[in-house]
Amino acid sequence: MKGEQILQMFGFLLPAVVTGVVAFYFFKLHTKNEDGRRRFLLHKDTQKNTLPIRLQAYERMALFLERIAIPSLVVRVAPKTADKNAYENLLIQSIETEFEHNLSQQVYMTDECWNVIKAAKSATIQMIRKAGMSETDSADKLREDVLTETMDKSSPSATALAFVKKEVGDLW
Repeated sequence: MKGEQILQMFGFLLPAVVTGVVAFYFFKLHTKNEDGRRRFLLHKDTQKNTLPIRLQAYERMALFLERIAIPSLVVRVAPKTADKNAYENLLIQSIETEFEHNLSQQVYMTDECWNVIKAAKSATIQMIRKAGMSETDSADKLREDVLTETMDKSSPSATALAFVKKEVGDLW
């Protein structure tokens, strides 16, 4: 009789255990689903608030790249004296000042984009330094040499600007 009672209790207990396991599984699935939904909504709200800020950062860096492009740089920054070295330093200082003014924008960009922008800045400075090593004797001649140097090849700013535009396109 005792074995029969155990078997009968097991018969009553089995459906309760199965129901409990199924309920636990559905509760866990529901909780996971709700957590995912909350994360999605939070991400959506965050993106809605940060997208304008990110776009503004990309705009500022596009402006920076346009301003350090050799043709616009030498037009905007005129030599103050005839000294070629002073003009070279003035051009480089202008680039560095412009860059320092926009340093905080890196927070809103990918590391890859920021590194491309830094590389464009460095390459532009190198082009100016390379032109400064020539046999020129005046600031105006240096200005001419720097412009001539960039006419033959693609400017680092143009390459970086194309990358920035591509990355902004990926934000949509």
